[in-house]
Amino acid sequence: MAQSIRVLYRGQQGTIRKNFNWPPIKLDSAVIVTAAEFTPHFSGPMGGPKTQGRPNLGAANVYVTNAAPHGPEPDMGGVEFLLHVDWDSPLDVIVTISVLDDITEFFQP
Repeated sequence: MAQSIRVLYRGQQGTIRKNFNWPPIKLDSAVIVTAAEFTPHFSGPMGGPKTQGRPNLGAANVYVTNAAPHGPEPDMGGVEFLLHVDWDSPLDVIVTISVLDDITEFFQP
């Protein structure tokens, strides 16, 4: 079963290497990582969405490359990736990390 988590990185600019450790991710996990500018807003204390703001399709190019799941190092799996924020000043960025079922096979031609 797929699981997703959102991580807010404030004040990001340029190309930044990130690592996010999360127990559902293992070396053989299939992982998808997406990113977007983030606009915060706050609603009432109960009953609103989990994300206190929204991904924002702004003018900056915000994207992820080189997503690489890893096994327990030393005690928890996770994913490393490069976060790219092409803008003249730092931006708040929301990253969504989704882990799917494990790969079914490793093929090497």
